[in-house]
Amino acid sequence: MTNVQPSIWRSGAFVRLWSASTISYFGSFITRTALPLAAIIVLGSGPLEISAIRSMELVGGLVVVFVAGAWVDRLRRRPIMIGADIGRAVLLGSIPLAFLFHVLGLPQLVVVAFLAAILSSFFNVASGAYLPTIVERDRLVSANSALSASASVAEFTGFGVSGFLVQIFTAPIAIGIDAVSFLVSAVLLGGIRQPEPPRPAITEREPILHEIREGLRVVLGSPVLRAIAAAHSATHVLWGVFGTTYLLFATREIGLGPAAIGIIAGVGGLGSFFGAAVAGRIAKRFGIGRAMILGLVGLSVGGALIPLAPSGAVLVGAAFLIGQQLIGDSSGTVYDIIETSLTQSIVDGRILGRVNASTEFFTTLLALVGAIGGGIIAEVFGLRAAMAVGVIGGATAILFVWFSPIRSIHGTPPPLVTTLVTPEDAPLSE
Repeated sequence: MTNVQPSIWRSGAFVRLWSASTISYFGSFITRTALPLAAIIVLGSGPLEISAIRSMELVGGLVVVFVAGAWVDRLRRRPIMIGADIGRAVLLGSIPLAFLFHVLGLPQLVVVAFLAAILSSFFNVASGAYLPTIVERDRLVSANSALSASASVAEFTGFGVSGFLVQIFTAPIAIGIDAVSFLVSAVLLGGIRQPEPPRPAITEREPILHEIREGLRVVLGSPVLRAIAAAHSATHVLWGVFGTTYLLFATREIGLGPAAIGIIAGVGGLGSFFGAAVAGRIAKRFGIGRAMILGLVGLSVGGALIPLAPSGAVLVGAAFLIGQQLIGDSSGTVYDIIETSLTQSIVDGRILGRVNASTEFFTTLLALVGAIGGGIIAEVFGLRAAMAVGVIGGATAILFVWFSPIRSIHGTPPPLVTTLVTPEDAPLSE
């Protein structure tokens, strides 16, 4: 007689986490469109200015990510997430206020992007380490699929609504909605009552630099985690370039307005929702490793459609951008769900925050390279050339997974990390 586990939806803690994430996703997708459009439309910014905003956002995450990982493993994760939500609400709320008093400028957008990214780094590292404390290991794919599916719906509605909000109320006012969404997320997280595993006592803590090195040692010592970090970083070269150039390309090369851009971006939510719905089935059908490779191939093919979109032909260009959203977003979601679940399944929960932070460091570093490089290439050679470079950089992720032990993984492997690493330990091996 087989044991049938109850649905993850019967877990009150998970439902609250899912609800908080969904609402926060909705607001964040509005800001993802509205913040650069505030610079482009309200302040008349070009590629280098957008690159500066995006770069400072990435630098903010980069400078604290290792510390975030260490503190997430030292402290309870839920309070860190709540504090980050409240802080981001305050920062983003300053933008519509400055706009209403006619003092909004590029420096404020850069500072807000920088500080909000610091808080997002803490939130993201804590969130990735918190989920396995409320969801059983063999249900992580289901839980991550549910979170990705809700993010997809939020993407569809958030991006779609954002374009109209920007067009009707201006970009800074649209950003104010995201500030409210973070407050709602904090309230929902505050209602979770399921206790977290005990954290190390102050007397048991190692120096923070040692704990940071410990997380790096685990990632670099495992061929599986090393390949995950390299592949995830490569995909963010693509996103770094696109973060700098996409909106400029859509508005200036294709000739789309904010509402149309929001609708097209929202279509990506449909693609992501489909990817979230089929990720588990694809992993079972092809195995974890091959499913990740399929996801990366689709992500690269979808990304290649953007620099191929013709200039000035609005309908045809929009069709290419929609194709990218459907193909690239669905495939990228499949990859993200399986990759995240694999990491959460094989890494000891006591060090998961530091492992996530180490991967986040390399990811953010490469995204920063993409953002800065994309802005420079776009300024010198044009937006289309910058996007082509981004696509090529992202496609190298396929090679990192292909030439690693991940390619042969079918089912969920046993944990790679069962004890914490000490300075005397040899590097982690398979």
